Amino acid sequence: MPGIYELRVKLEFPAAHHLVGYPGDCARLHGHNWGLEVFARSRKLDSIGMAFDFRELKKEVRELIAAWDHQDLNALPDFKDVNPSAEAIARIAFERLSARLDTADTWISRVTVWENERAWASYFDEDKSGA
Repeated sequence: MPGIYELRVKLEFPAAHHLVGYPGDCARLHGHNWGLEVFARSRKLDSIGMAFDFRELKKEVRELIAAWDHQDLNALPDFKDVNPSAEAIARIAFERLSARLDTADTWISRVTVWENERAWASYFDEDKSGA
């Protein structure tokens, strides 16, 4: 069985949110320096020996998080119908990046969102996890 390459980039963005219906402190507006960690996989290397250009992957992630940076996530259209939990942010990021970057040989395999160094959530598609 041929091997698969995996790459990872992590960027951060500050933003506020609150969790509607949560029975505790997180129901109040508060902020995080969110970490967005993106894992990409590839079956092969390009002509210069790269599975995916880190610079290009970081550019795509920066474009994604630009709309969330220094915002109250609850007020944004992305979270109109869903609480801006780490889980929801990870899913939305995964879906958007996958739609833009997936090819037959390279794909987004997982997105992890960090609220802080002790609390994170990941989203991945089981069908693509080992593709």
